[in-house]
Amino acid sequence: MLDVEGLNLASHEHEKINHPNTGAVILFSRNYEAPEQVTELIKQIRAARNGPILIAVDQEGGRVQRFREGFTRLPPAAAYEKTPELAESAGWLMATELLAVGVDFSFAPVLDVDCGVSQIIGDRSFSRDPELTSTLGSLFRKGMQAAGMAATGKHFPGHGAVALDSHLTLPVDNRDLDTLRAKDFLPFKRLIAEGLEGIMPAHVLYPAIDANPAGFSSFWIQQVLRQELKFDGTVFSDDLSMEGAAFAGGYTERARLAQQAGCDMLLVCNNPVAAEQVLESLPISQDPIREKRLMRMPGNVQLSLNYKALEKWQQTSTLLKQLTQP
Repeated sequence: MLDVEGLNLASHEHEKINHPNTGAVILFSRNYEAPEQVTELIKQIRAARNGPILIAVDQEGGRVQRFREGFTRLPPAAAYEKTPELAESAGWLMATELLAVGVDFSFAPVLDVDCGVSQIIGDRSFSRDPELTSTLGSLFRKGMQAAGMAATGKHFPGHGAVALDSHLTLPVDNRDLDTLRAKDFLPFKRLIAEGLEGIMPAHVLYPAIDANPAGFSSFWIQQVLRQELKFDGTVFSDDLSMEGAAFAGGYTERARLAQQAGCDMLLVCNNPVAAEQVLESLPISQDPIREKRLMRMPGNVQLSLNYKALEKWQQTSTLLKQLTQP
């Protein structure tokens, strides 16, 4: 999964989009000006690809909402702790608005349990209570599913207990496995049991448990996620351009280690040269199991047509706007 530079697809980006190792494009705020514009950009991306391609975005709400003007302003996840009745309809609205412009899925919901120390997570978490995080995360995903969108829980096994930002450094969580199982695992475990389609591991090191950060660890991905928790969906690496991934070496080394650990799709963002290096360095291979997992991620766009005429959207949008007003 890579990104593109601007509001329209540049001519030199066509070849990269159509590379055999390209499977998806993630969009950012720089790619967005208006719903009509991003709809056209997504059409350009799909036209450049000789075959299927996924389109993703981070549209959680609060601090992390890439598309704003022309979209309903979403509150941070923590707002639903006081308005749990809105969690499901908010997930539905977020998904509906994105599907209408051609996006397949948003990297949501955040299933990290806030521990009161993480600025990068903070109000992106539903709650400090793991049971309530599980319930609200489940409701939010249920709304996404009703709209026709797959969900991706992040950041497994939990990013809420470290103060440092993995965009800037490699955070270290010194807790033991039993502590994580009793608390941080709970939202992931519940949503996996309910059929969660995707998971993104954290760029966090848990040295009491394994020598590699979660996204580069076969213990976390294959032993815990796949075997213990029975997760059969897609594992997306977090962005390999983040400093939390730098321990693994250069970009090609990061990609190989993440893939060997069990990641199905690798994200390389905001660094076109690095993305090209990864595309060229990884072997071009067919993996029926990986393809089956990824087939669960495309959105059902038909469900979102003419959504502004729906009373459900009108009511939900009004209520969410009230939550985001200062």
